[in-house]
Amino acid sequence: MAEARGTAGWRWLWWELTAVGRTVRDAVRQSGPERDTVVQSLKAAGAAVMAWALTGWWLNAPLALMAPWTALALVDATVYRSLRSGLQQLVVIVLGALLASAAMAVTDGSKLGAMLIVLPVMTLVGTHRRLGAQGIYGATTALFVITYGAYSLTEVRHRLVETMIGAAIGIAVNALVLPPVHLRNVHDQLRRLPRESAELLQTMAEGLRGEEWSATDAAGWHDRARRLSQVLRALASAREWNAESSRFNPGFRLRRTGPPPPPPEKADAVWERAAAHLAAITRTLAGTAGEKARLTAPGVAFLRRYADLADEAATLCQAEADLIADSERAEAGERYRKARERAQELYDGLADDFREQRDPPAAAASGELLVEMKQLLHELTEFAEPDAPERAAAGKPGGQGRPMRQGREGKPMRQDRQDRQNRQGKPVKPVKPRLQGRSAGPADAPARPPDAR
Repeated sequence: MAEARGTAGWRWLWWELTAVGRTVRDAVRQSGPERDTVVQSLKAAGAAVMAWALTGWWLNAPLALMAPWTALALVDATVYRSLRSGLQQLVVIVLGALLASAAMAVTDGSKLGAMLIVLPVMTLVGTHRRLGAQGIYGATTALFVITYGAYSLTEVRHRLVETMIGAAIGIAVNALVLPPVHLRNVHDQLRRLPRESAELLQTMAEGLRGEEWSATDAAGWHDRARRLSQVLRALASAREWNAESSRFNPGFRLRRTGPPPPPPEKADAVWERAAAHLAAITRTLAGTAGEKARLTAPGVAFLRRYADLADEAATLCQAEADLIADSERAEAGERYRKARERAQELYDGLADDFREQRDPPAAAASGELLVEMKQLLHELTEFAEPDAPERAAAGKPGGQGRPMRQGREGKPMRQDRQDRQNRQGKPVKPVKPRLQGRSAGPADAPARPPDAR
């Protein structure tokens, strides 16, 4: 038993060291969350050293520890959080210092008596939700003041000055030295949705082509479809971080050009509906499987053709993932276009076969599968980018843009309208020229900051 525990302990230690090594390697080789964590850690350490150099070495403050301690805590994940945390910390530190000084004065310098008076109060105050994670610093500040033994008004002012110096250094370092901008996670979650949807559809298609798929297989498909809601929640959280990281952040103007801004939130709603349709499809299949099936399963021929349709839907999802990743846009756009045409042909054929079915119980399940797949294909084809190859060939930026509307003679709509008004003798309203250099993205896409990371 002891030998087995020792082996398990060494195995756990090996796994931990391997994970740490992998994280270090990723931080060195490529940009990502690992490198961001290293940068923020180095910034916090640098801010603390700068605060100590200013208060402890140059100003020779009596309790210089307050400055680096504050600076270390205020290099937060976003500039907005640094500012908010700085205000919260300033409030609790002022309150803790004042109460500690008053308690020391009341107890005539008794440290134990002052702790008995102040710590219960400050610990309770620190739980107030408005103070957030900074509430605990009120009690620790009171401890510093009490144990140091200096509680005159002059000494209290020193504590406040040291705290404000540390806060100013921490906030300035976080805002001006590689200010954090959270864009990557939105892109990552948006890529996960079509990629995992494509994998699920492919797995489902392989199972439906064979005659051996079981209730366990169908339940597994349904579980994977329901887990897409977790990715949607992670995407919503990433959107919040992205919005927060842009507040009071000079990085959008000071930093180099980085990853493009994420697609608009319209994409989130599209994939939320697509995930719901996938869950409905897998739920119906699960209801037709097993000995205690609630629904009558469609015929083998129908399910095999439905598997082909699921494969084309998977191709659409994978093409959308490549478009979001901005990877081989021309090739991804061509795959998307072919899959869209093929999916429409397969769906029309299945719909024709469905009209000829003579088994009402089986037709109920077949109809539900067709309806949900039709809506899924609608979501995938309405939002995906149909003109990616042309944009890539022209060197234009991508996006979910739509082609220009055409008039009766194949001309752009506004030029066609002008020609018809000229022939009818009507006054022509002058057409304002379009702005040059404008992006071809959607109308509801947010403007990209010039230097957003």
